[in-house]
Amino acid sequence: MDEDIAIINTNTRNEKIKNFFIKNKKILIILVSIIILLIFGYFIYKEIDQSNKSKLAEKYNTSVINYISGNKINVENEMVTIIESKNKTYSPLALYFLIDNNVINSSNKINRLFDILINETKLDKEIKNLIIYKKGLYNSEFETENNLLEILKPIINSESIWKSHALYLLGEYFYSKNEKQKAKEFFQKIIILENNNPKIKLEAQKRIQRDLSG
Repeated sequence: MDEDIAIINTNTRNEKIKNFFIKNKKILIILVSIIILLIFGYFIYKEIDQSNKSKLAEKYNTSVINYISGNKINVENEMVTIIESKNKTYSPLALYFLIDNNVINSSNKINRLFDILINETKLDKEIKNLIIYKKGLYNSEFETENNLLEILKPIINSESIWKSHALYLLGEYFYSKNEKQKAKEFFQKIIILENNNPKIKLEAQKRIQRDLSG
């Protein structure tokens, strides 16, 4: 008797499942089709992304080789194109190359390229902070106090590993302008910073003891 009941329950359950699939056939087909399309779309996207990375790598390497060999005509445009592609690997490399080799003399152009990396490129947090620091370093030779502080503010107000570097840059900036009290304040901030960079801390201590102890 119990076996008969179990068989009836199993048949009833199977019938319900069968009816469910028949009733929702169109919806299930659509869902399966969407899942298949998403899977194919993902793999196509990865393939295109990898292809684009390879092309950027080739363009970057070719530009560097051309520059070294003396063929510098199109290097600026090619590197700017790489930066504007907003690739997290080659866009920063292209900007560093332009700066290190003085390919672009206009600070406005360089700062525009910095802003593309900082504001529009998907970068890891500390990579972005490094680029902000490099922007501050680049601008420290000619920018006003307020503008330099504004550039470095995202790092100074954070717990970034680049915070010690930013504070030291500001200390040196004010020291170069003979504003010794301001310089000392920034060097002291490095010393009391909980997660400071040991080498930067040592340099800050040396600067205070040697030049700002009076």
